[in-house]
Amino acid sequence: MEHEKDKLNTISSFTSKLLRKNFGKGPQSCQSTLTKNHLVIYIRGFISPMEEVLIKQGQRNQVEKARTVILNYLLNELKGVIELTLDQEVKRVYHDWNFPNNSGVIMLVLDEETNGGATDSNFQELEAEVARISKLVQKVPDKIFVYPMSSTIYLVERVGILMMIEKALVQKGFAEELKITKDELEKEYFHRQGRFSEIFNKRVRDIFIDWDIHGDRSLMTFILKDNNLN
Repeated sequence: MEHEKDKLNTISSFTSKLLRKNFGKGPQSCQSTLTKNHLVIYIRGFISPMEEVLIKQGQRNQVEKARTVILNYLLNELKGVIELTLDQEVKRVYHDWNFPNNSGVIMLVLDEETNGGATDSNFQELEAEVARISKLVQKVPDKIFVYPMSSTIYLVERVGILMMIEKALVQKGFAEELKITKDELEKEYFHRQGRFSEIFNKRVRDIFIDWDIHGDRSLMTFILKDNNLN
């Protein structure tokens, strides 16, 4: 257990240093959580002075695009360090940021194949709510898996999320435009329409969503506060 904790501390520390080196400012906190198949790096307090000025001037979309370009470049280096530290291959990497909360997450799917998510009946309501909101925006996913990471971190994977017209747009080279549109629409609905605090019986601090458009899947992270509602 201590050995695993040391590895996670190494990953968190490297992530902080990598962000500081390339953005001129490191995060206030960086926490890594590991299960058999997934690694989640939760980052708080990470907006550079330049980004802060642009956000105040209403240029958040430009900040998001610029950050994504830089991060996509950095993630290859981070992926290599994680694979070396954990001695596992990283198959997929997702990331998302909540600028109003000044927080973000990097989600990594590791090499060991998952055998589905949690089968606990407690998560059927969560799966149903994710399906309901997904349908409001597009369609009910073909499959939904819940992966509990800790008492305050849950991953939800959706497989088979694209409608036929969306698949046609991807084939015609509009994957990036489709992702931007889904980003704006889905996040609004999941943040404003969801009953997740009621389902978890804990307040939801953050909801993060990213998409693998070409793989027709999406990964979400729910970050919960430690206090019960009751």
